[in-house]
Amino acid sequence: MDIAWIITLIAIGFVGSLISGMVGIGGSIIKYPMLLYIPPVLGFVAFSAQEVSAISAVQVFFATLAGMFAFRKGGYINKSLVLNMGVAIVIGSFIGAYGSKFLPDAAINLTYAILALIAAVMMFLPKKGDAQTDFTKVTFNKPLSAALAAVIGILSGIVGAAGAFITVPVMLVILKIPTRVAIASSLAITFISSIGSTAGKLIGGHMLLIPSIAMVIASVIASPIGARISKKINTKALQWILALLIIATVVKIWLDILT
Repeated sequence: MDIAWIITLIAIGFVGSLISGMVGIGGSIIKYPMLLYIPPVLGFVAFSAQEVSAISAVQVFFATLAGMFAFRKGGYINKSLVLNMGVAIVIGSFIGAYGSKFLPDAAINLTYAILALIAAVMMFLPKKGDAQTDFTKVTFNKPLSAALAAVIGILSGIVGAAGAFITVPVMLVILKIPTRVAIASSLAITFISSIGSTAGKLIGGHMLLIPSIAMVIASVIASPIGARISKKINTKALQWILALLIIATVVKIWLDILT
């Protein structure tokens, strides 16, 4: 077993999970391209898109679980929102994750690129601020949120991303959820979604044990640190961090697809 390879995977997992804890995403929007491109650049065997999506699914499960615990005392997690979107997204993510076994790598990468592009555009649309102080009284359209969650689950399940990087913009722009509630609640929703994604990838037969373990170890350590940091950062700064990360990923993925 190559120690340098393991260290590389842990480093990728740590960086991605630190950022995911800060901005309330599962981290796949960062780690998907990192796992796809960094190992071959450093001389290691490249992962296929199928393998990357499977590793991401397992990692997201543990990263969001750790990050969710870090946020649980802040009062920002809206239980009604989590339950309403969580049920729909876990069903969709299982369908997408299992169905991805029948798709070629190019289709998986294209699905990822489209999702990331939509998320990038939505991050620049008008959003509801955090003027509201009583986060227990947040209201939202339940049928619409469930329908959106189901679609997000299917598409994100294909790439093993659990959908937080698109769920957060959807909650901010369409459902008009306050930023901190959206970020904290998305971790819980993504955790639920990752159950379906992980099960689908496992049944599909694309799981890699050692890389998954390396990413999980890094996630459990880094995600809570990121969540604690996020509580000390301005809301607008969190939005810009997420937007810039998404845009960088979109540019890289689309350049590869087009060239």
